[in-house]
Amino acid sequence: MKSFRLRGAVVSAATAALIVAVLVIQDQRHGWPFSRHHMVQSSPESTASGDTSATPARSAAARVPIQLPAEQIEKLGVEFEPVEMRSLDNPVRAVVTVVADESRITHVHTRVSGWLEQLYVNTTGQTVRAGQPVAAVFSQELYSSQSEYLSARRGAGKGPASAVLDAARTRLGVLGMSDGEVAEMERSGQARRLVTIIAPRSGIVLNRGISAGTAVDPSTEIITIADLSQVWAIAEVAESDAPQVRIGTTATLSFPMSGRAPFAEKVQFIYPTLTERTRTVRVRIPVQNKDGTLRPGMYGSAEFPPIARDALTVARDALIDTGESQYVFVHTPNDMIEPRAVKVGARLADRVEILQGLTPGDHVVTTGVFLIDSESRLRASGGTGHSGHGGARRPTEAARTNPDAAQTDKPAAQHVH
Repeated sequence: MKSFRLRGAVVSAATAALIVAVLVIQDQRHGWPFSRHHMVQSSPESTASGDTSATPARSAAARVPIQLPAEQIEKLGVEFEPVEMRSLDNPVRAVVTVVADESRITHVHTRVSGWLEQLYVNTTGQTVRAGQPVAAVFSQELYSSQSEYLSARRGAGKGPASAVLDAARTRLGVLGMSDGEVAEMERSGQARRLVTIIAPRSGIVLNRGISAGTAVDPSTEIITIADLSQVWAIAEVAESDAPQVRIGTTATLSFPMSGRAPFAEKVQFIYPTLTERTRTVRVRIPVQNKDGTLRPGMYGSAEFPPIARDALTVARDALIDTGESQYVFVHTPNDMIEPRAVKVGARLADRVEILQGLTPGDHVVTTGVFLIDSESRLRASGGTGHSGHGGARRPTEAARTNPDAAQTDKPAAQHVH
């Protein structure tokens, strides 16, 4: 019994070793269908000719011309239209954002080094008036300058001392003291320990840079004030529509969330750069905002009047937009339908302007575009085309050079509708 089991184990081990050897040999000869050698696709020509080197697959976005006889075109319901010049007079529409008028923003600083002992602005968004105290600063330099001025004033008379006094008073103004504060110091005869910083204009506090007790110097921003009685409406105009918008163009603005009825304003400035992320041109429109209904960050819309012009257009359904490129399919006189890369201009509700790639009189596919595009990409990737579309299988190099090989060449699988 033990001898029988031993012989069985030996036979099993030998069988397993033989199977492994066969698989290894098959793998090395590229015969095993799940071999690593088949993980990289190669073109039909290279496979048929015996070239087994790895070749990069063709791009899935590639498209090639296809041939469709007239009866096939009618059967598939493919329709065309001629490319022609049409008058474009559609208004330009754009998204608008309210922002603060940059010319009405003030950054408040102190003119001396010291410590911020009092801050009278509690929160961002607080309303302040011109001349309102916003902070109080202690500065050793300013305190010493006040003492020097008072000493000079007490000993001042006519002559050179008067000039020294005027210079000392001017110095106090340069360091940030107002005329009222200097007058109060003269009346009391005492130097002021804290010097008040006042708001230079009325507006809303956009930013409170520091807190009380912080050391400050002339570079320290204490608060930022924006006068929102006038704001800017920034319109993001599509790159293709930008030529229709000019300085002085009247735009109709609408801000539904403000409760304000649509109104008209004129374009003041067109920014010279393009926003790369959105491919838009920024257009600035100043808007009066006395009632404060327009708040920075609010969205709205703008409509610019059309400028009539003639342009080459196709139906919007004829365009294939991959995101990186745009295509249309052109029907040639010899029943070929070929992909044509185009450069697109203005996009309208049902038409698209073509800047490059087509000429008047070209016929483009408008119905059945998806079917034609699928067929074109299938053949570009090495497929044989859909059954019944004129997509006969291309013979391999071996079949063209060896008729006997053609007898054994198995037909490729076809896609049947």
